[in-house]
Amino acid sequence: EAALGAALGARLETLHAENAVPGLYSPDAASAGKRALRARALGLICARDGHGGAARAAFAAAGDMSETMAALSLLVAWGEGAEALAAFHETWAHDRLVVDKWFTVQAMLAPPETAVETVEQLAARPDFDWRNPNRFRALVGAFAAGNLAGFHRADGAGYRFATDWLIRLDPANPQTAARVTNVFGTWRM
Repeated sequence: EAALGAALGARLETLHAENAVPGLYSPDAASAGKRALRARALGLICARDGHGGAARAAFAAAGDMSETMAALSLLVAWGEGAEALAAFHETWAHDRLVVDKWFTVQAMLAPPETAVETVEQLAARPDFDWRNPNRFRALVGAFAAGNLAGFHRADGAGYRFATDWLIRLDPANPQTAARVTNVFGTWRM
């Protein structure tokens, strides 16, 4: 990605700027495509630059949730997301579904060597309601399915974390527990 970003150079900033979608959010295909291309250009800019500076600026200027999450994801991936995560949570604490996104981005993008510790800290938060299927999937499910290196860590800590939570959830919500157990089917990959 860094090499691709370097090869594309300043064209990435142009691509990012040209694909801004003005006005109110619209879910139409053309607008969604522009938002996706804009987010990808932003990712390549960050890879080229070797830091999340452009993502920090994009997060501050974001006009919709797609842009906000794209920038937040990049900041978390670059290990520069603490401030943005705090601001995002403060802004959206009243909306449970948006807070689910906040849990998910951290569970999926935590560095593999600290992913289990990150999700353990998130699971200890008062707003982690493990009985809520969306919240459970947003943290435990997203970690196990989306952070493969962290989940399949050689020390087995990722397996223990997920298994302990699945055992706890099963009596309360066996359907959600059964769905999340599918993550154990990927271990050969």
